[in-house]
Amino acid sequence: MSHRQPVRVNDIAQYTTLIDARTPAEFALDHIPGAINCPVLSNEERAQIGTIYKQVSPFEAKRLGAAMVAANLARHLHDTFSDKPANWKPLVYCWRGGLRSGSMVTWLRLVGWGAQQLAGGYKAFRGHVIEQLEALVPQLQLRVLCGATGSAKTRVLHALQQQGAQVLDLEGLAQHKGSLLGGLPGVEQPSQKHFDTLLHAQLAQLDLSRPVYVEGESPKIGRIALPLGLVEHMRLSPVVELRATHAARLAFLLQDYAYLGDDAEGLAHKLGYLKELQGRERVTRWQQWAQEGALPLLFDELMQLHYDPQYARSQAKHFNHWAQRQVVESGDLTGSGIDAVAAQMLAQA
Repeated sequence: MSHRQPVRVNDIAQYTTLIDARTPAEFALDHIPGAINCPVLSNEERAQIGTIYKQVSPFEAKRLGAAMVAANLARHLHDTFSDKPANWKPLVYCWRGGLRSGSMVTWLRLVGWGAQQLAGGYKAFRGHVIEQLEALVPQLQLRVLCGATGSAKTRVLHALQQQGAQVLDLEGLAQHKGSLLGGLPGVEQPSQKHFDTLLHAQLAQLDLSRPVYVEGESPKIGRIALPLGLVEHMRLSPVVELRATHAARLAFLLQDYAYLGDDAEGLAHKLGYLKELQGRERVTRWQQWAQEGALPLLFDELMQLHYDPQYARSQAKHFNHWAQRQVVESGDLTGSGIDAVAAQMLAQA
């Protein structure tokens, strides 16, 4: 067996197997990219041990916890790790690099595997993510893509990427389209911590010497908060405005948000949040259209009376270089039209 040495976050890439020994609930909230979950305590077991620790005694909690950990480790040794070769060298972590990962590492090393423990555990990784986000964001050469609702900005980002540009798809990472109606059907947004982890992983892959296209976003995408440094950096960066015709935008919205018609009651409920801004009479009309499935009428008025006025007021206020923006016009937001928009942006860059 190799000598046990503390392994730091910067050493993670040296290991082909990364084991998260925390509970499934902790793993689901966030985890180091590429890790597999091999819990030494289940969600229920960890809650039970915590209750005993507080209400009975720390000794009794440790005694019962040790028995549970031993049983779970036995299961992993018998099943999860049964095909691992003698030269296997996994890296194991828990919340703070304490007893849970330490117990697993001890038994893996007794078998003969060169297991190591991540110093500081997930908590150290989380600190690394926050630190790296603060360091990387100011170095990004952002090109901020703006455009009124329905301008197919996210699709343009994807087309830019396909044509060789670097992009940062924040709405893709947040699993949300960024507006009141932007929730994706059947898709949960990641936790805030997991979003940060995904963002860090994407930034770490970028070439900082090249431009990065990103959609202009509010400080929050659904319930996900963007790093304040990233929001500030976007507002100080050069802007590209996609100026599409009203007809092209309406056609795109009707296609891109067609699923909203599948849940008329849910759509009407969301529209109710606009009563303070738009007035009861207008929103009641929109809710009726939603329930009737009259999406063309609904989307047309939402664009003209809600989204477009908001867009016109906010851009010059939020982007320092709005007056010097590059403008790309389009009357076609079909697949080929979006490809043409991306090509024009790159040609004018």
